[in-house]
Amino acid sequence: MKALLQKYESKEPEIVFHWQDQETNAEGWTVINSLRGGAAGGGTRMRVGLDKNEVLSLAKTMEVKFTVSGPAIGGAKSGINFDPNDPRKQGVLERWYKAVSPLLKSYYGTGGDLNVDEIHEVIPITEASGVWHPQEGVFNGHFQPSDADKINRIGQLRHGVIKVIESDAFSPDLGRKYTVADMITGFGVAEAVKHFYNIHKDSVTNKRVVVQGFGNVGAAAAFYFAQMGAKVVGIIDAAGGLINDEGFSFDEIINLYKNKKGNTLVAENMMSFSEINTKIWDLEMDVFAPCAASRLITKDQVDRMLANGLEVVTCGANVPFADKEIFFGPIMEYTDSKLCLIPDFISNCGMARVFAYFMERKVEMTDEAIFNDTSNIIKKAIENIVEKNNTKRNISETAFEIALKQLI
Repeated sequence: MKALLQKYESKEPEIVFHWQDQETNAEGWTVINSLRGGAAGGGTRMRVGLDKNEVLSLAKTMEVKFTVSGPAIGGAKSGINFDPNDPRKQGVLERWYKAVSPLLKSYYGTGGDLNVDEIHEVIPITEASGVWHPQEGVFNGHFQPSDADKINRIGQLRHGVIKVIESDAFSPDLGRKYTVADMITGFGVAEAVKHFYNIHKDSVTNKRVVVQGFGNVGAAAAFYFAQMGAKVVGIIDAAGGLINDEGFSFDEIINLYKNKKGNTLVAENMMSFSEINTKIWDLEMDVFAPCAASRLITKDQVDRMLANGLEVVTCGANVPFADKEIFFGPIMEYTDSKLCLIPDFISNCGMARVFAYFMERKVEMTDEAIFNDTSNIIKKAIENIVEKNNTKRNISETAFEIALKQLI
């Protein structure tokens, strides 16, 4: 596997687009790792300090993810080095998407990512730049439908991603009108754990769960874990955290979800970040769900969690371990050798899968059909791993080997 990984990592990307804003100090890149299948896909993110290497690593990650979620296309990513809280953000995004629109019309599909909102920013700004939909390039480059079919599928995709959830089985509060895009990634993070335990004749019920990050992904994962009967015993994010050794009730998790402010946990009696960061790694736990920023988890934190019973890590964040390598650095490899580590390209593939689902012809638009499709894709990926490796160790290594053999 390592030889395959080295070959994949070292291969130069097919296209690198570099942009320098003429009105601010914003700088951006689109990296297209390959035009596998005639197109490539990956979201647009914005943060201070972002560089080309970060975008490149995420593009390669997307290509691996597409081996699970579909469609069979190349991986890409866009990133802008700019403060997302700057009031000039809207203008930066407008100029960025105007510059990148020829790619979006031809062979590149994008969406929301860190600090860039799919519904309120990506879709309206790209449309104003003359692009039918941010995924138009994937339709044109990969699917190559007739104009009539493309119009129908883009309409299906547009409505599906922003679809308001109508079933309380998938929403913390129907009155808040949460969408598929709000919930699907966190759903997959929890479903991956459920499927892993079920395949190994165990159950997620009463498993003790710690969640890192309480944005859309972490908060949704906590909701679905609690719904399954797992016990969420700890939550940590940049603002602080909470511990409940008996596990938060389902109603308490729902209230935490509804009360979060943007991507930040808000609750009475929250511990400071320094206090929660001292305590949470020593909690008794079975499952850890890193759903915050990339490259945060240290080997010391892994060892402390292992000492307290950790069995499964399900990655909501891309590349959650504090390794410098694009994939499978020493901390990730160490963790994979000690427990069940479900890699990001399986556990957090929900949004990518939803895009792939709605790009097909005339799919069912019910909540049950959409969420069950993502669940089944994740279940199949884990079953494929277990066919080759029926232990509870080196899961990520096996998953990478399966994926890379499709790409090299």
